[in-house]
Amino acid sequence: MRSVRFAIGFVLALLAAVALADDRRGNRIVIPKVGERCANDPKCHNRWHPAIPPVAAANPGDVVVFGTRDAFDHSLDRESTAADVIALNLNLVHPLTGPLYVRGAKAGDVLAVTLLDIEPDDFGYTIIVPGFGFLRYVFTDPFIVRWDLTRRGATSPDLPGVNIRFDGFMGTIGVAPGPSQTETFFQREAQLAAVGGFVLGPQPLDALPAKVCGPAGTNRDRCLRTIPPRENGGNMDIKQMQVGTTLLLPCFVDGCLLSIGDVHFAQGDGEVSGTAIEMDATVTVKVNVRKGLGAKITHPHYEGGDQLKRLAPERFYATVGYPLKPANFVPPTHAYLDGTRIGPLTNLSEDLTLAARDALLQMIDWIHANKGLSREQAYVLSSVAVDLRIGNVVDVPNFAVSAILDLGVFDRHRRGKGRDDDDRRR
Repeated sequence: MRSVRFAIGFVLALLAAVALADDRRGNRIVIPKVGERCANDPKCHNRWHPAIPPVAAANPGDVVVFGTRDAFDHSLDRESTAADVIALNLNLVHPLTGPLYVRGAKAGDVLAVTLLDIEPDDFGYTIIVPGFGFLRYVFTDPFIVRWDLTRRGATSPDLPGVNIRFDGFMGTIGVAPGPSQTETFFQREAQLAAVGGFVLGPQPLDALPAKVCGPAGTNRDRCLRTIPPRENGGNMDIKQMQVGTTLLLPCFVDGCLLSIGDVHFAQGDGEVSGTAIEMDATVTVKVNVRKGLGAKITHPHYEGGDQLKRLAPERFYATVGYPLKPANFVPPTHAYLDGTRIGPLTNLSEDLTLAARDALLQMIDWIHANKGLSREQAYVLSSVAVDLRIGNVVDVPNFAVSAILDLGVFDRHRRGKGRDDDDRRR
């Protein structure tokens, strides 16, 4: 049934892409999703490595349509429960469509990717995975919210009274690292893991494509996981990369080798539970090449117009956090540093991570007390509708972070509508 729904949605999105591209130069390249799982699709991969071969090619100026899968590769559906969350296979994260070879692009250039449209699937989910997420030491049980999605908003029987506005973006988008970048990324992450840092190293099991990254793959020990973002882009989860913005990615190999997946219907800054509203989607982009800029743009950059204004809430409630903690508690994010001084302190110096945790915990308490939601529901709502914003990084020792809740999620539910479709296509 999911495949039928996706096929219908893909056709509609393709027609929309045609309309969007009519006034732009270039061809339209379509890379459809095929099969239920990434393993069934020769145009899907879930690791980064320069040896992963391209599956399609485009010229600068072309419009490209990507059919994409959700972050856990169709492991969850409307019937899923918390027990299914416990059983999730993290080796499947993230299925990506591509790579796309961009003709004329060379290592040292910059690939400019303009997001033209996102067509959402009709189902999405947000989960709490034990051992993962910003507050993993607080929320230790599995939890799932299953969403019904349209361009007009996301609603769920698991989170009553809430309607989340459609602000779709690509959670994961990146280019292939070159051989030297691959080795650099591997070595620095291995060094961090060796001292206790939270790192997911190469894992050949369920890695795709199997010929390159699987247990018998030619590069199984250097195929990088897609969990962390890096200089090649990847799992950045930056919601400001909205329709109309242009992402600039340094090219490390000829053709750049662009891949896209892990599309989010909506997300709060922070994606604090570990997931946004995860979904299948059809993504339409335009690719261009900016010659020779790789020496200046060595990390992802992005540019746009009024997209950030459109993300702003009409009404909000906010909490303010400082780098405070209970005595004799070492935050998981700091434990690998093996700092014997941290434990007894109740105030750390110049620490944005702890300030963000403080603001978020206050926000969860406020939602629970004022909106009738459980703490797990409040945590999930924070992951999709609360923004963490830096207030200051100078007022020592207490840097300030605000957690800002879009109160419109409750207003839109009462009105029974979200943002108009036309607004999403501006």
